[in-house]
Amino acid sequence: MNSDNPTKQISFNLIAICVFAMTISSLVTPLLNISPTVPILTIFAIVVGTTIDGFFLQSTAATLILAAIAGTNPAYRQRIVEHEAGHFLVAHLLEIPITGYTLSAWESFRQGQSAQGGVLFAPPPSDISSQLLHKYCTVWMAGIAAEKSIYDRSEGGSEDRQKLRGVLFRVGKQQQEIVQQENLAALHARTIIQTHQAAYQALVIAMNNRTAVADCCDEIDRLKIS
Repeated sequence: MNSDNPTKQISFNLIAICVFAMTISSLVTPLLNISPTVPILTIFAIVVGTTIDGFFLQSTAATLILAAIAGTNPAYRQRIVEHEAGHFLVAHLLEIPITGYTLSAWESFRQGQSAQGGVLFAPPPSDISSQLLHKYCTVWMAGIAAEKSIYDRSEGGSEDRQKLRGVLFRVGKQQQEIVQQENLAALHARTIIQTHQAAYQALVIAMNNRTAVADCCDEIDRLKIS
């Protein structure tokens, strides 16, 4: 994988911070009468651990640490729920089977998944039709669409875009076609969320309460517009 992968980027950022910290420590430790060996060895251990985590563990440890820090912010946690509710609502309404959901890296890790979190649904088949492909693209863009409908911009969704672009590339789409399909899917997702706003708001509350998947689906069906 290249450095455009968000999990790898986390590790690169942490390494850059450690290098900066090492530079600062070389200037500060003499003033505090601390052996320069102590901060150097500490930072070296962090760099080595971060590198191993990034290249062999898909930045699982770094993701868990940063997510735990960010998760102390209620606004951040709420934004995650609103993003994932977009995926959930659109997937259910487009009849893509949902198998589960997590709302934090730690929840995902405890369930044996990658430390990313999110809505889990059936993967697209290898011989996917163009109609089903559009449904999946719409589901992948639904988290971004949900955020934009509330905040006018999205802070998450890079992994969703990568999934969409990867599948479209594998089925032979050219770059211009991929961009068009992505924009069309985002528009479709936003329309669905706006049309079923009552169901979406109820789903956000249900997911905040960690309601079971089947009960979330029932709530959508109860409030959706026919």
